[in-house]
Formats: sequence, C-alpha cells, structure tokens
Amino acid sequence: MSPQLRTTVQPDAQRATGQDPKRWHALWVTLVAGFMILLDVTIVSVALPSVQRDLGATPSSVQWVVSGYALTFALALVVAGRLGDAVGRRRIFLVSLSAFVVCSAAVGAAPSIGLVVLARLLQGVSAGFMAPQNSALIQQLFTGSERARAFGLFSATVGISSAVGPITGGVILALATGTHGWRWIFYVNVPIGVAAVLLGRRLLPRSSPGTRGHLDLAGVGLLGTGVLALMLPLVQADSGGPRRLWWLFPVGVLLLYGFARWEDRVSARGLEPLVAPRLIRGVRGYAAGAALATVYFVGFSGIWLVFALYFQDALGYSPLQSGLAVTPFAIGSTVAAVVASRLVERLGRLLTVLGLVAVTAGLTAVALLLWLVPPGTAIWALVPALLVSGIGSGFVISPNVTMTLREVPVSMAGVAGGALQTGQRLGAAVGTAVLPGLYYLVKGDHDGPSAAVALSVSAGILAVLVSLALAVTDWRTDRREGRQAAPPPSADEAHPG
Repeated sequence: MSPQLRTTVQPDAQRATGQDPKRWHALWVTLVAGFMILLDVTIVSVALPSVQRDLGATPSSVQWVVSGYALTFALALVVAGRLGDAVGRRRIFLVSLSAFVVCSAAVGAAPSIGLVVLARLLQGVSAGFMAPQNSALIQQLFTGSERARAFGLFSATVGISSAVGPITGGVILALATGTHGWRWIFYVNVPIGVAAVLLGRRLLPRSSPGTRGHLDLAGVGLLGTGVLALMLPLVQADSGGPRRLWWLFPVGVLLLYGFARWEDRVSARGLEPLVAPRLIRGVRGYAAGAALATVYFVGFSGIWLVFALYFQDALGYSPLQSGLAVTPFAIGSTVAAVVASRLVERLGRLLTVLGLVAVTAGLTAVALLLWLVPPGTAIWALVPALLVSGIGSGFVISPNVTMTLREVPVSMAGVAGGALQTGQRLGAAVGTAVLPGLYYLVKGDHDGPSAAVALSVSAGILAVLVSLALAVTDWRTDRREGRQAAPPPSADEAHPG
C-alpha cells in the first residue's frame, strides 16, 4: 500500500474496535439509506405505464427511467468505493446521500420525459457513490461476532429492498391518486433522505485527515469503459433501442481483460491499484461470492419486470394488484433473510446451496402454474411456490454478502463492496434486458402471455442453476480443504499493516 494512502486508512482500522457507542445507531442510518437506493431499482417498474401516459412518452424512452438508473449506478460503484477508502467513507456517504435527495426531487418535478431520464441518470450516480460506503462502514465499525450480525442486517436489507420494490410502488400509486401520482414514488425519498443526512452527520464516525494518495486514473478509465461497453447494449435492448450495439460486448470483455492486466502492473510497481489483485486472488470466498451474486441477479432481477408486464398488460392488474401478487415472495425473503443472519456462521456456504435449491424448486413450480393454470386462478395457485422461492432467496442474498465481504481487509472494504455490487448490477442489467425481451418475443410468436411468462421465468431459472453450480463447487472446496464457517477477523487481523 502506498505510504500516502496508509495515513488515511490506518486510523480507520484502529477505530474499528467495535467500541463506538453509536455504532448500532450509525448502522441503522446506513441501512435506511441503502434500502432507499436499492428500492429505487425495482420500485419504478410498476409506475412505467403511468409515467408514459402522463408525459406522452414512447415505450423506449420511458424504459430509460429504469435502465438509465441501473447503468450509472453500476458505473460509479468501484470508483466510489476506492474514494471512500482513501478520503473518508463518512464524507462520501453524506455528500452522495444529499445529492440523491436533490435528484429524487428533480425526478418528481421534471415536466418532460427527457428531464426525468436526465435526473434519473444523476440519481444513479449518487446512489452508486453511496452504496459501497455501507458495507465499508460495517467493516470499520464492527469486529468479531458483531460484524457478522451487522452484515446479516445489511444483507437482509439488500434482499428485502429488491423484493418489496413492486409492492411499495403499487401502494404509493394507490394512495397518490391522479395523473401525477407516480411522482410520489420519488418525492417520498426526500423526507427520508433529509432525516438520514441529519442523523448521519451526528452518528457516522469521522475519518482522520489524510491525502488521497495514488488514484489509479488509467484503471478508472479501463474499468469504466469496460463496464459501459457491457451494459450499454443491454440498456439499449431493454429500452427498445437499436440492436447495432451488440458489437460492444467483445470490446467490453477486452477492456476488462486489459484492466486486470493493468492492475497487476500497478500493484507490481508498489502503488495502490483501483482493485487490488489480492482482493480477488487472496481473500477467501470473495471471487466465488462475487461470481455467484452476478449470475444470480440475472434471474432474480429479470423475473420481477416479467411479472409486472404479465400482471398489468396481460391480466389487466393495477400497479397495486401487480405488487401484491408477489407479496408471498417478499414475505418469505424477509423472514428468511433475518433467520439466515443467525445461521450463516454455523452453516456457511451450505446455507446458500440450500437456498438456491429452494429458489429453483419454487420458480419451477411458478413457471408450470403460469403455463398450465387458467390466468384467473393462477394467482392463488402461485402463493405456495412464490413463498418457497422467497424463502430460498432470503437464504441466498443475505448469506452470500456476509460470506463474500467478511474477510476483506478494512483498508479495501469500500472497493470490495463496490466491486461486488457492480457484479450484481451487471447481472441485473442482463436479466432486465433478456427476460422481458424473451417475454415479448414468445408472446407474439407462440401461445400468448401464459407461454411467454412461463418461458421467461424458465430462462431465469437457468441463471439460478448456474449460481447453484458455483455454490456447490465453493462448498465442496471448503469441505475438501477442511474449512469451516469461521467468524470474521478482528480489526487487527483484517488490516494487513
């Protein structure tokens, strides 16, 4: 690590003793903010028809309200995590949270679809800068068993926020009547965000003054353009745009390969890279957990948009009814995520394996029921299957975040959280582009909406099965090497010195 950067990080590591009397209150501030920014990924899906009608927008332009947020969110994550590690997580958290509040108000007040999309792009940037600070602050504030409990709460927040987005959006639209009711989906962030900023100023720990140290600008450029080249074709497809951009995929792969080689060179020169190679190669469980999360979010994120399309377009449900239709999944996921935070230290990766088996079984039943059962009665038949898959998902997302990040050194906590969430956003971008595209394709060429939704869910199941294979491999490796689910390291053990 460069001497300059160490002057900033070392006091953080020394402060991470778990003795800060305000640490649990500070955690709840970060959890509320994290819930809000992740909720905004999925909450908008049920409001898109209302936005389109109110602003007279085209289907392709209104889809950018979802896709644009996801794109800029993902682009900011790793750089934001690195800056938080270098110049202070509290500072980056408060500035980005304040910007998120302003952008939320701007989206709600925007008079045209162009300004809505612009404000959503900026909102995504601010969310991307805030997100890595959440997991990094946990690394900084907690040690030992307390860190496991804190990560359990954080992981549950990640899973629950994604699951309840459609329900929350439906409830807000039901309460905020009128043509402009969709604007309250964004306005509701303002009072919550302002309260979080004020509490954060009082409760979050201050970082010692220091310099930025070496900032790997070439790495920033390679990673940013690589992620953009991978996501832009997906965002364009998701938005109904031209498909001529698919050639960017191999360009993105080459750029990310160049980024990996460049990071090796920077590290060999004794400078601090954007993403340290030892994070991927040397931290137990990090690479496997990041890969698992990326693939799982392909199916997990894409399925929700398919459900919203099917329930509202094919069955004529209101946004609230569409959100309530997936309530069993949200309930199962919420309860399981809380339980999983207590089981993960004892069961380790096995808990993720069991969760993925349950998700596969539940979604398989959902696909068959949507295909074979008449639409009028299918919604009631889905309840047990959605509940099972929700319980399984709670055993996947929550434990995986805990096991992926718990042995990361405090000095790399921000960039590790950013890289993990970048993978999740990439997976979500693939899922929200491919699965709805498959739905529309099958709906037009085959047996209508029932077959389309069943096949789209089946495509999501394939991603879950790949995640299951990764989890089983990692679990068997742990067993073969005799590794158990050990408690997270202390602050002194986590900091490499």
